[in-house]
Amino acid sequence: MSSISPIRMRHAARGLAIRLLVAFTGVLVLGACAPHKVYRQELALCTSVTPETQCQAAALQEYRDPEQPDKAYLLGFIEFDDQGQVFDRAQMGAVLKTLYERSASEDLLMVVFVHGWKHSAAPGDDNIHTFREALAHLSELESLVSRRAGVSPRQVVGVYLGWRGGSITVPLVKELTFWDRKNTAHKVGNGGVTEVLNRIDLIRKTRDAISDGGRSRSRLVVVGHSFGGAVVYSALHQILDARFVHTVGPAGQVSDARGFGDLVVLINPAFEALRYTPLSDMSTERGHYFESQLPVLVILTSEADDATGVAFPIGRWFSTLFEKERDMTRRNATTGRQEIIDEGKANITAVGHFEPYRTHYLRATQPAQGAEPAGPSVQVDVELFDRTSRSWETDTPGSKIPFQGCVLERTEDSAGRNPYLVVRVDGELIGDHNDIDDPRIAGFIRQLILISAQSPDPEKRRRMRSRVLGR
Repeated sequence: MSSISPIRMRHAARGLAIRLLVAFTGVLVLGACAPHKVYRQELALCTSVTPETQCQAAALQEYRDPEQPDKAYLLGFIEFDDQGQVFDRAQMGAVLKTLYERSASEDLLMVVFVHGWKHSAAPGDDNIHTFREALAHLSELESLVSRRAGVSPRQVVGVYLGWRGGSITVPLVKELTFWDRKNTAHKVGNGGVTEVLNRIDLIRKTRDAISDGGRSRSRLVVVGHSFGGAVVYSALHQILDARFVHTVGPAGQVSDARGFGDLVVLINPAFEALRYTPLSDMSTERGHYFESQLPVLVILTSEADDATGVAFPIGRWFSTLFEKERDMTRRNATTGRQEIIDEGKANITAVGHFEPYRTHYLRATQPAQGAEPAGPSVQVDVELFDRTSRSWETDTPGSKIPFQGCVLERTEDSAGRNPYLVVRVDGELIGDHNDIDDPRIAGFIRQLILISAQSPDPEKRRRMRSRVLGR
């Protein structure tokens, strides 16, 4: 019987060590995976003063506080798996059924939020906490505005679309999931999210159909952050393209451009500018928008967002290395000049960092403490609503619209009231990729929602604002 040589024994030992290391690493990674599950399994409505703690497993939560009745809101959760499919259609059905039942008797102000990288629908997620605060303040503002206008307040409804925004929980290692989660975000956007958003929009349209004059006060706003912006844009970009072409009014006549719902807001969205090219081209080639035109799509990107400003183009450069690209030409109707768009650069640059598509800059005018020294003021929001609405209706190239603690400046080469806003945001307002809690940004988005939630008739808008201000 021959003996095994020392060299072969060392090779065998080394091979065993490598296999054990790979196996151990695999166990660590699998053990550090973020859960792929439904968090909100209970379908019955849970009403509470503290829904964050008392309604953690509920897909339908209602905040009601007898001491603060104006801050009441309804919040529903709909969750998606890694393949982009609705995780539990019973969950979706329960949320939509409740919205339909509420809309049968009252107008709704519906806000859909899609979270981004490293977040989920898990109880305790700080995106959910921020969303709750935004809904409560919006409800308080809606109550005051409606009372002054002499109309019934719309019920504020939030819908939180949850997906696995983070696949690994290990510190540092989870920073490497950026590209994995980008691919998943587009998959989620191309999956069940389109169905859910269209079903929610149908609730708004159904309310319109049973209202006098065929137009109710119900409104729908969709907000996506980070990869949530990629989810939303993947789900809606073809609808947005089509509705720019098919404007409001008789066929063959150019009137107001339509969007999805009443407003779409994307914050630090992580998708390449080339995906946005059709909308940028169409909106730039149109040189005039009517006074009745309201905002349709707003893209906010911080100049301090290194995730989309630095990491994104590096990753896109490698993933597009063998693609063929060219220079594209378009006409800017505002300046009357031809513009050359570098397709290769648009293909590796995140949409908010691509300078040729930019229409605005949002600058800080006050520090966060000076903007709202005693917290958000409903009275300040109401008075500001009138000023920002009038400024939007008279918007021109190069104009400035003041908001609380910041000012929105339109570029000189962008048509006034162009409803597709690509906004570079001061790093003082949004400090990095995930910093979306600044009160000035929250106030800015609230004002956008109020502006877009107005009547499409400019004269009706002015009359309503006059009643609100007691003029």
